[in-house]
Amino acid sequence: MNTETLHNPEVPRLPRRAREGHKGTYGRVLIVAGSRGMSGAAILCGRAALRGGAGLVQVATAACVEPIVAAGNPCYMTFAIRQLADGSFSEGTGADLLEIGQSANVLAIGPGLGQSPSATLMIREMVAGLPDTPAVLDADALNAFAPFLEEFKGRAATLVLTPHPGEFARLTGTAAPATDEQRREQAVAFAQKFGVVLVLKGSRTIVTDGRRVYANTTGNPGMATGGTGDVLTGLIAALIAQKMEPFDAAVLGVWVHGRAGDLVAERIGEASLIATDLMDYFPDALNVSDDDELPF
Repeated sequence: MNTETLHNPEVPRLPRRAREGHKGTYGRVLIVAGSRGMSGAAILCGRAALRGGAGLVQVATAACVEPIVAAGNPCYMTFAIRQLADGSFSEGTGADLLEIGQSANVLAIGPGLGQSPSATLMIREMVAGLPDTPAVLDADALNAFAPFLEEFKGRAATLVLTPHPGEFARLTGTAAPATDEQRREQAVAFAQKFGVVLVLKGSRTIVTDGRRVYANTTGNPGMATGGTGDVLTGLIAALIAQKMEPFDAAVLGVWVHGRAGDLVAERIGEASLIATDLMDYFPDALNVSDDDELPF
């Protein structure tokens, strides 16, 4: 495959807000994330969706950590996912999430959910049961579908998958790509085969829908720290909620995510960067007007 012939798009801009806009105008994000010991993943994802501009954010998380997640930010709503005494998710939790998911404009599923059979079942039921709602799948939601099959190829709404190289290897059932050329070729082939938007994370993150391919130009090694992927998931979901096309939302999301990381590094250096720092710089990275030149 000659991926050089694919269209390489420019970074899109976030549309200006209408003066008469309201919370509903900018979309509702439902995040399904977090479990015992992983409450931070849910908090990071929820906070990123808020900072990314979503009108309303609800974080569904394991009942045992729901009070912690609720205290993590006063600006999102929470929902406690029922659990058994051993910490596994109760039977019927998939149906509960499908009910509250009916009002969401986009789903973000996976960070910190764990890989228990009950979590895997819940994730699969939710993605299958809301075929008309775009979804961003990360972390344990990717593991729930590894190896990835063609069961969602005809899905009405787009799936955005955000694996790191190890997760991508599990999705494909093959070794992780070893070179930049292999990363690009394998990412495009995967997106074409399954009809998804793929965000293959790493240095120069690749975003592709199989027709277009974008290699990101922002970011730095300081972002190789826990939680930054959870932040990216929430950000991309927020951009989709604001009616951006999923590929465009993914491209803008990875650019803003990396640009925020670069701004943090300029201020405090790479070694001290942590995931929460990124969101403090989302406003500077996002608020680029149509007349401004993007700082590539």
